[in-house]
Amino acid sequence: MSGRRPEPSPTPGPPRRRPGAPDASPRRRIARRVVTPLAEFLRTEAAGGIVLLGATAVALAWANADPGGYADFWHTELRLGIEEDLQHWVNDGLMAVFFFVVGLEIKRELVTGELRDPRAAALPAIAAAGGMVVPALVYTAWNLGSGDTGGWGIPMATDIAFAIGVMSLLGARVPAALKLFLLTLAIVDDIGAIAVIAVFYTDTLRTTWLLGAVAAAAAVLVLRRMRVSRVIAYAPPAVALWFCVLESGVHATIAGVVLGLLTPAVWPHGPSPIERLEHVLHPVSSFVVVPLFALANAGVRIDGDAVSGALGSPVAWGIFTGLVAGKFVGVTAAAELARRSGAGQVPPGVSRRHLGGAAALAGIGFTVALFIAELSFGDDRALLNEAKIAVLAASAVAGLSGVAILASGRGRGAVEP
Repeated sequence: MSGRRPEPSPTPGPPRRRPGAPDASPRRRIARRVVTPLAEFLRTEAAGGIVLLGATAVALAWANADPGGYADFWHTELRLGIEEDLQHWVNDGLMAVFFFVVGLEIKRELVTGELRDPRAAALPAIAAAGGMVVPALVYTAWNLGSGDTGGWGIPMATDIAFAIGVMSLLGARVPAALKLFLLTLAIVDDIGAIAVIAVFYTDTLRTTWLLGAVAAAAAVLVLRRMRVSRVIAYAPPAVALWFCVLESGVHATIAGVVLGLLTPAVWPHGPSPIERLEHVLHPVSSFVVVPLFALANAGVRIDGDAVSGALGSPVAWGIFTGLVAGKFVGVTAAAELARRSGAGQVPPGVSRRHLGGAAALAGIGFTVALFIAELSFGDDRALLNEAKIAVLAASAVAGLSGVAILASGRGRGAVEP
Protein backbone atom coordinates (compact mmCIF):
# COMPACT_ATOMS: atom_id res chain seq x y z
CA MET A 1 0.00 0.00 0.00
CA SER A 2 1.20 3.50 -0.74
CA GLY A 3 1.88 5.81 2.20
CA ARG A 4 0.21 8.71 0.47
CA ARG A 5 -3.12 9.73 1.92
CA PRO A 6 -5.92 10.31 -0.51
CA GLU A 7 -6.76 13.98 -0.99
CA PRO A 8 -10.02 14.94 0.68
CA SER A 9 -12.86 15.50 -1.69
CA PRO A 10 -13.97 19.09 -1.88
CA THR A 11 -16.89 20.07 0.31
CA PRO A 12 -19.97 20.41 -1.82
CA GLY A 13 -21.24 23.95 -1.99
CA PRO A 14 -24.07 25.81 -3.62
CA PRO A 15 -24.08 25.61 -7.39
CA ARG A 16 -22.44 28.55 -9.06
CA ARG A 17 -24.59 30.78 -11.20
CA ARG A 18 -23.39 31.23 -14.77
CA PRO A 19 -22.54 34.84 -15.65
CA GLY A 20 -25.59 36.48 -17.16
CA ALA A 21 -27.94 33.73 -15.94
CA PRO A 22 -31.02 34.95 -14.04
CA ASP A 23 -30.93 34.65 -10.27
CA ALA A 24 -33.69 32.20 -9.44
CA SER A 25 -33.46 32.61 -5.68
CA PRO A 26 -36.73 34.16 -4.42
CA ARG A 27 -34.98 35.43 -1.29
CA ARG A 28 -32.37 37.26 -3.34
CA ARG A 29 -35.01 38.79 -5.55
CA ILE A 30 -36.91 39.99 -2.47
CA ALA A 31 -33.69 41.37 -0.98
CA ARG A 32 -32.99 43.33 -4.15
CA ARG A 33 -36.56 44.59 -4.47
CA VAL A 34 -37.28 45.42 -0.82
CA VAL A 35 -34.24 45.40 1.45
CA THR A 36 -31.84 47.20 -0.89
CA PRO A 37 -34.17 50.17 -1.65
CA LEU A 38 -35.00 50.44 2.07
CA ALA A 39 -31.32 50.46 3.06
CA GLU A 40 -30.61 53.08 0.39
CA PHE A 41 -33.53 55.18 1.63
CA LEU A 42 -32.29 55.06 5.23
CA ARG A 43 -28.72 55.94 4.22
CA THR A 44 -29.88 58.92 2.17
CA GLU A 45 -32.16 60.15 4.96
CA ALA A 46 -29.36 59.89 7.54
CA ALA A 47 -26.88 61.77 5.34
CA GLY A 48 -29.57 64.29 4.38
CA GLY A 49 -30.17 65.02 8.05
CA ILE A 50 -26.57 66.22 8.38
CA VAL A 51 -26.91 68.52 5.35
CA LEU A 52 -30.24 69.77 6.71
CA LEU A 53 -28.61 70.61 10.03
CA GLY A 54 -25.91 72.61 8.20
CA ALA A 55 -28.50 74.52 6.15
CA THR A 56 -30.43 75.35 9.32
CA ALA A 57 -27.28 76.71 10.98
CA VAL A 58 -26.55 78.86 7.89
CA ALA A 59 -30.14 80.19 7.86
CA LEU A 60 -30.00 81.12 11.54
CA ALA A 61 -26.58 82.77 11.18
CA TRP A 62 -27.70 84.69 8.08
CA ALA A 63 -30.99 85.86 9.63
CA ASN A 64 -29.27 87.07 12.79
CA ALA A 65 -26.24 88.66 11.11
CA ASP A 66 -28.22 90.44 8.36
CA PRO A 67 -31.97 90.16 9.02
CA GLY A 68 -32.90 92.74 6.39
CA GLY A 69 -30.76 91.09 3.72
CA TYR A 70 -32.15 87.65 4.55
CA ALA A 71 -35.77 88.83 4.29
CA ASP A 72 -35.16 90.86 1.12
CA PHE A 73 -33.45 87.96 -0.64
CA TRP A 74 -36.20 85.41 -0.02
CA HIS A 75 -38.93 87.96 -0.84
CA THR A 76 -37.40 88.72 -4.24
CA GLU A 77 -40.09 88.30 -6.91
CA LEU A 78 -39.45 85.75 -9.66
CA ARG A 79 -41.76 85.29 -12.62
CA LEU A 80 -41.83 81.84 -14.28
CA GLY A 81 -45.23 81.89 -15.93
CA ILE A 82 -46.66 82.88 -12.55
CA GLU A 83 -45.11 85.43 -10.20
CA GLU A 84 -44.01 84.33 -6.72
CA ASP A 85 -41.23 85.37 -4.39
CA LEU A 86 -38.27 83.01 -3.92
CA GLN A 87 -39.57 81.64 -0.63
CA HIS A 88 -42.88 80.64 -2.19
CA TRP A 89 -41.14 79.08 -5.20
CA VAL A 90 -39.28 76.91 -2.71
CA ASN A 91 -42.33 76.17 -0.55
CA ASP A 92 -44.86 75.67 -3.37
CA GLY A 93 -42.60 74.45 -6.16
CA LEU A 94 -39.49 72.65 -4.94
CA MET A 95 -41.26 71.16 -1.94
CA ALA A 96 -43.56 69.37 -4.39
CA VAL A 97 -40.47 67.26 -5.21
CA PHE A 98 -40.05 66.47 -1.50
CA PHE A 99 -43.69 65.41 -1.20
CA PHE A 100 -43.40 63.44 -4.46
CA VAL A 101 -40.58 61.40 -2.90
CA VAL A 102 -42.71 60.99 0.24
CA GLY A 103 -45.56 59.74 -1.97
CA LEU A 104 -43.20 57.30 -3.72
CA GLU A 105 -42.01 55.92 -0.38
CA ILE A 106 -45.58 55.60 0.92
CA LYS A 107 -46.57 53.71 -2.25
CA ARG A 108 -43.54 51.41 -2.03
CA GLU A 109 -44.18 50.66 1.63
CA LEU A 110 -47.85 49.92 0.90
CA VAL A 111 -47.06 47.55 -1.98
CA THR A 112 -43.78 45.82 -1.08
CA GLY A 113 -42.72 47.18 2.32
CA GLU A 114 -43.69 47.21 5.95
CA LEU A 115 -47.16 48.71 5.42
CA ARG A 116 -48.08 45.76 3.17
CA ASP A 117 -48.33 43.46 6.20
CA PRO A 118 -51.17 44.73 8.43
CA ARG A 119 -49.76 42.90 11.45
CA ALA A 120 -46.30 44.42 11.08
CA ALA A 121 -47.66 47.88 10.23
CA ALA A 122 -50.23 47.97 13.05
CA LEU A 123 -47.88 48.94 15.90
CA PRO A 124 -46.12 51.90 14.21
CA ALA A 125 -49.38 53.01 12.57
CA ILE A 126 -51.26 53.07 15.89
CA ALA A 127 -48.27 54.71 17.59
CA ALA A 128 -48.20 57.36 14.86
CA ALA A 129 -51.91 58.06 15.37
CA GLY A 130 -51.31 58.62 19.09
CA GLY A 131 -48.34 60.78 18.21
CA MET A 132 -50.54 63.01 16.06
CA VAL A 133 -53.65 63.28 18.22
CA VAL A 134 -52.03 63.99 21.60
CA PRO A 135 -49.74 66.84 20.38
CA ALA A 136 -52.69 68.47 18.60
CA LEU A 137 -54.72 68.28 21.83
CA VAL A 138 -51.81 69.67 23.86
CA TYR A 139 -51.48 72.64 21.49
CA THR A 140 -55.24 73.26 21.52
CA ALA A 141 -55.33 73.18 25.33
CA TRP A 142 -52.67 75.92 25.45
CA ASN A 143 -54.55 78.14 22.97
CA LEU A 144 -58.25 77.66 23.72
CA GLY A 145 -60.04 80.97 23.56
CA SER A 146 -57.03 82.83 22.11
CA GLY A 147 -58.00 82.71 18.45
CA ASP A 148 -54.68 81.03 17.61
CA THR A 149 -55.90 77.43 17.60
CA GLY A 150 -55.19 77.16 13.85
CA GLY A 151 -51.63 76.00 14.56
CA TRP A 152 -52.74 72.65 16.02
CA GLY A 153 -51.29 70.81 13.02
CA ILE A 154 -47.73 72.07 13.66
CA PRO A 155 -46.70 69.66 16.46
CA MET A 156 -48.21 66.64 14.68
CA ALA A 157 -45.30 66.24 12.26
CA THR A 158 -42.15 64.08 12.46
CA ASP A 159 -39.09 64.92 10.34
CA ILE A 160 -37.90 61.64 8.78
CA ALA A 161 -34.44 62.92 7.82
CA PHE A 162 -33.56 64.35 11.23
CA ALA A 163 -35.13 61.51 13.23
CA ILE A 164 -33.47 58.73 11.21
CA GLY A 165 -30.22 60.70 11.05
CA VAL A 166 -30.03 61.09 14.82
CA MET A 167 -30.90 57.44 15.40
CA SER A 168 -28.23 56.35 12.90
CA LEU A 169 -25.56 58.14 14.96
CA LEU A 170 -26.10 55.56 17.71
CA GLY A 171 -24.99 52.68 15.47
CA ALA A 172 -25.22 49.21 17.04
CA ARG A 173 -26.93 50.53 20.17
CA VAL A 174 -30.11 50.64 18.13
CA PRO A 175 -31.60 47.43 16.65
CA ALA A 176 -32.42 47.50 12.95
CA ALA A 177 -36.07 46.72 13.77
CA LEU A 178 -36.33 50.00 15.69
CA LYS A 179 -35.13 52.01 12.68
CA LEU A 180 -37.82 50.34 10.60
CA PHE A 181 -40.39 51.08 13.34
CA LEU A 182 -39.43 54.78 13.38
CA LEU A 183 -39.39 54.98 9.57
CA THR A 184 -42.86 53.41 9.32
CA LEU A 185 -44.15 55.67 12.10
CA ALA A 186 -42.78 58.75 10.31
CA ILE A 187 -44.32 57.66 6.99
CA VAL A 188 -47.75 57.18 8.57
CA ASP A 189 -47.19 60.52 10.28
CA ASP A 190 -46.53 62.08 6.86
CA ILE A 191 -49.79 60.58 5.54
CA GLY A 192 -51.61 62.27 8.42
CA ALA A 193 -49.81 65.58 7.84
CA ILE A 194 -50.65 65.48 4.12
CA ALA A 195 -54.31 64.88 4.94
CA VAL A 196 -54.28 67.74 7.44
CA ILE A 197 -52.71 70.13 4.90
CA ALA A 198 -55.18 69.13 2.18
CA VAL A 199 -58.32 69.29 4.34
CA PHE A 200 -57.71 71.89 7.04
CA TYR A 201 -55.25 74.32 5.45
CA THR A 202 -57.22 74.95 2.29
CA ASP A 203 -59.11 78.27 2.43
CA THR A 204 -61.07 78.25 -0.82
CA LEU A 205 -61.67 75.62 -3.47
CA ARG A 206 -61.97 76.42 -7.18
CA THR A 207 -63.90 73.58 -8.77
CA THR A 208 -62.79 74.22 -12.35
CA TRP A 209 -59.12 73.94 -11.45
CA LEU A 210 -59.79 70.82 -9.37
CA LEU A 211 -61.43 69.22 -12.42
CA GLY A 212 -58.32 70.15 -14.38
CA ALA A 213 -56.18 68.42 -11.75
CA VAL A 214 -58.36 65.30 -12.03
CA ALA A 215 -57.93 65.36 -15.83
CA ALA A 216 -54.14 65.65 -15.48
CA ALA A 217 -54.09 62.73 -13.03
CA ALA A 218 -56.21 60.72 -15.47
CA ALA A 219 -53.66 61.44 -18.22
CA VAL A 220 -50.94 59.99 -15.97
CA LEU A 221 -53.07 56.88 -15.44
CA VAL A 222 -53.59 56.50 -19.21
CA LEU A 223 -49.84 56.65 -19.83
CA ARG A 224 -49.33 54.12 -17.07
CA ARG A 225 -52.01 51.86 -18.57
CA MET A 226 -50.21 52.07 -21.91
CA ARG A 227 -47.01 50.85 -20.18
CA VAL A 228 -45.13 54.01 -21.14
CA SER A 229 -41.79 53.72 -19.35
CA ARG A 230 -40.07 56.96 -20.44
CA VAL A 231 -40.24 59.35 -17.50
CA ILE A 232 -40.14 62.42 -19.78
CA ALA A 233 -43.56 61.45 -21.18
CA TYR A 234 -45.09 62.02 -17.75
CA ALA A 235 -43.62 65.51 -17.35
CA PRO A 236 -46.37 67.52 -19.16
CA PRO A 237 -49.32 66.01 -17.19
CA ALA A 238 -47.27 66.23 -13.97
CA VAL A 239 -46.60 69.94 -14.46
CA ALA A 240 -50.27 70.47 -15.42
CA LEU A 241 -51.36 68.63 -12.27
CA TRP A 242 -49.11 70.80 -10.08
CA PHE A 243 -50.36 74.03 -11.70
CA CYS A 244 -54.04 73.02 -11.45
CA VAL A 245 -53.69 72.07 -7.79
CA LEU A 246 -51.90 75.37 -7.09
CA GLU A 247 -54.71 77.36 -8.72
CA SER A 248 -57.45 75.23 -7.12
CA GLY A 249 -56.71 76.51 -3.61
CA VAL A 250 -55.33 73.19 -2.35
CA HIS A 251 -51.65 73.48 -1.47
CA ALA A 252 -49.58 72.71 -4.56
CA THR A 253 -47.38 70.15 -2.78
CA ILE A 254 -50.34 67.76 -2.62
CA ALA A 255 -49.79 67.27 -6.36
CA GLY A 256 -46.44 65.68 -5.55
CA VAL A 257 -48.07 63.18 -3.22
CA VAL A 258 -50.74 62.30 -5.79
CA LEU A 259 -48.10 61.69 -8.46
CA GLY A 260 -46.09 59.53 -6.06
CA LEU A 261 -49.12 57.38 -5.27
CA LEU A 262 -49.93 57.00 -8.99
CA THR A 263 -46.43 55.70 -9.77
CA PRO A 264 -46.28 51.90 -10.31
CA ALA A 265 -44.40 50.01 -7.61
CA VAL A 266 -43.88 46.93 -9.83
CA TRP A 267 -43.01 46.71 -13.52
CA PRO A 268 -42.97 43.70 -15.85
CA HIS A 269 -39.42 44.31 -17.13
CA GLY A 270 -36.52 45.74 -15.14
CA PRO A 271 -36.63 48.00 -12.08
CA SER A 272 -39.98 49.53 -11.20
CA PRO A 273 -40.58 53.24 -11.90
CA ILE A 274 -40.63 53.86 -8.13
CA GLU A 275 -37.16 52.35 -7.74
CA ARG A 276 -35.78 54.39 -10.64
CA LEU A 277 -37.40 57.65 -9.54
CA GLU A 278 -36.41 57.25 -5.91
CA HIS A 279 -32.85 56.45 -6.92
CA VAL A 280 -32.66 59.71 -8.90
CA LEU A 281 -34.90 62.08 -6.92
CA HIS A 282 -34.39 61.05 -3.30
CA PRO A 283 -30.83 62.47 -3.18
CA VAL A 284 -32.09 65.64 -4.92
CA SER A 285 -34.84 65.97 -2.32
CA SER A 286 -32.56 65.25 0.66
CA PHE A 287 -29.47 67.20 -0.42
CA VAL A 288 -31.00 70.09 -2.40
CA VAL A 289 -34.73 70.65 -1.87
CA VAL A 290 -35.03 70.17 1.90
CA PRO A 291 -31.84 72.13 2.72
CA LEU A 292 -33.09 74.97 0.49
CA PHE A 293 -36.40 74.84 2.34
CA ALA A 294 -34.53 75.13 5.65
CA LEU A 295 -32.45 77.98 4.26
CA ALA A 296 -35.62 79.83 3.21
CA ASN A 297 -37.72 79.12 6.32
CA ALA A 298 -35.52 78.39 9.35
CA GLY A 299 -33.97 81.84 9.44
CA VAL A 300 -35.52 83.44 12.49
CA ARG A 301 -33.98 86.22 14.52
CA ILE A 302 -33.13 84.99 18.01
CA ASP A 303 -32.45 87.85 20.39
CA GLY A 304 -33.69 88.88 23.82
CA ASP A 305 -36.99 90.25 22.52
CA ALA A 306 -37.68 87.21 20.33
CA VAL A 307 -36.93 84.74 23.11
CA SER A 308 -38.96 86.77 25.60
CA GLY A 309 -41.89 86.84 23.17
CA ALA A 310 -41.71 83.09 22.63
CA LEU A 311 -41.51 82.39 26.36
CA GLY A 312 -44.71 84.35 26.89
CA SER A 313 -46.54 82.90 23.89
CA PRO A 314 -49.20 80.17 24.25
CA VAL A 315 -48.56 79.34 20.57
CA ALA A 316 -44.87 78.66 21.24
CA TRP A 317 -45.58 76.68 24.41
CA GLY A 318 -48.29 74.68 22.66
CA ILE A 319 -45.87 73.71 19.89
CA PHE A 320 -42.95 73.01 22.23
CA THR A 321 -44.85 70.87 24.73
CA GLY A 322 -46.81 69.22 21.93
CA LEU A 323 -43.63 68.06 20.18
CA VAL A 324 -41.57 67.21 23.25
CA ALA A 325 -44.14 65.84 25.71
CA GLY A 326 -47.19 65.23 23.50
CA LYS A 327 -45.29 63.13 20.96
CA PHE A 328 -43.59 61.05 23.66
CA VAL A 329 -46.79 60.38 25.59
CA GLY A 330 -48.90 59.83 22.46
CA VAL A 331 -46.51 57.39 20.80
CA THR A 332 -45.64 55.36 23.91
CA ALA A 333 -49.22 55.19 25.20
CA ALA A 334 -50.64 54.19 21.81
CA ALA A 335 -47.89 51.58 21.29
CA GLU A 336 -48.54 50.08 24.72
CA LEU A 337 -52.29 50.04 24.08
CA ALA A 338 -51.72 48.29 20.75
CA ARG A 339 -49.44 45.72 22.38
CA ARG A 340 -51.78 44.96 25.28
CA SER A 341 -54.84 44.70 23.06
CA GLY A 342 -53.05 42.43 20.61
CA ALA A 343 -53.62 44.84 17.73
CA GLY A 344 -49.89 45.31 17.22
CA GLN A 345 -46.77 43.27 17.89
CA VAL A 346 -43.47 44.68 19.14
CA PRO A 347 -40.54 43.58 16.91
CA PRO A 348 -38.14 41.03 18.48
CA GLY A 349 -35.24 42.61 20.34
CA VAL A 350 -37.02 45.95 20.83
CA SER A 351 -37.36 47.03 24.46
CA ARG A 352 -39.57 49.60 26.14
CA ARG A 353 -36.52 51.85 26.37
CA HIS A 354 -36.09 51.56 22.62
CA LEU A 355 -39.73 52.50 22.05
CA GLY A 356 -39.36 55.44 24.44
CA GLY A 357 -36.28 56.66 22.59
CA ALA A 358 -38.05 56.40 19.23
CA ALA A 359 -41.05 58.24 20.70
CA ALA A 360 -38.78 61.07 21.84
CA LEU A 361 -37.12 61.30 18.40
CA ALA A 362 -40.58 61.49 16.81
CA GLY A 363 -40.79 64.93 18.44
CA ILE A 364 -38.28 66.26 15.90
CA GLY A 365 -40.84 68.06 13.79
CA PHE A 366 -38.76 70.51 11.77
CA THR A 367 -39.42 70.33 7.99
CA VAL A 368 -43.16 69.60 7.92
CA ALA A 369 -43.72 71.49 11.20
CA LEU A 370 -42.11 74.64 9.72
CA PHE A 371 -44.12 74.06 6.55
CA ILE A 372 -47.43 73.96 8.45
CA ALA A 373 -46.33 76.95 10.56
CA GLU A 374 -46.01 78.97 7.33
CA LEU A 375 -49.52 77.88 6.33
CA SER A 376 -50.90 78.70 9.78
CA PHE A 377 -49.27 82.06 10.56
CA GLY A 378 -47.80 83.29 7.27
CA ASP A 379 -49.79 86.52 7.58
CA ASP A 380 -48.64 87.23 11.15
CA ARG A 381 -44.85 87.52 11.23
CA ALA A 382 -44.68 87.80 15.04
CA LEU A 383 -46.64 84.58 15.61
CA LEU A 384 -44.73 82.86 12.82
CA ASN A 385 -41.39 83.73 14.44
CA GLU A 386 -42.61 82.46 17.82
CA ALA A 387 -43.78 79.24 16.16
CA LYS A 388 -40.43 78.78 14.39
CA ILE A 389 -38.46 79.33 17.60
CA ALA A 390 -40.65 76.73 19.32
CA VAL A 391 -40.18 74.21 16.48
CA LEU A 392 -36.39 74.66 16.52
CA ALA A 393 -36.15 74.44 20.32
CA ALA A 394 -38.50 71.45 20.54
CA SER A 395 -36.67 69.57 17.76
CA ALA A 396 -33.34 70.10 19.55
CA VAL A 397 -34.72 68.96 22.92
CA ALA A 398 -36.50 65.97 21.38
CA GLY A 399 -33.35 64.89 19.56
CA LEU A 400 -31.17 65.15 22.68
CA SER A 401 -33.81 63.34 24.76
CA GLY A 402 -34.04 60.50 22.26
CA VAL A 403 -30.26 60.09 22.18
CA ALA A 404 -30.08 60.11 25.99
CA ILE A 405 -32.77 57.42 26.28
CA LEU A 406 -31.34 55.17 23.55
CA ALA A 407 -27.73 55.54 24.73
CA SER A 408 -28.57 54.79 28.37
CA GLY A 409 -28.28 51.00 28.05
CA ARG A 410 -27.71 48.13 25.66
CA GLY A 411 -31.33 47.34 24.93
CA ARG A 412 -31.94 44.42 27.27
CA GLY A 413 -35.41 43.61 28.40
CA ALA A 414 -37.29 43.30 25.14
CA VAL A 415 -41.01 43.83 25.39
CA GLU A 416 -42.92 40.59 25.78
CA PRO A 417 -45.39 39.96 22.96
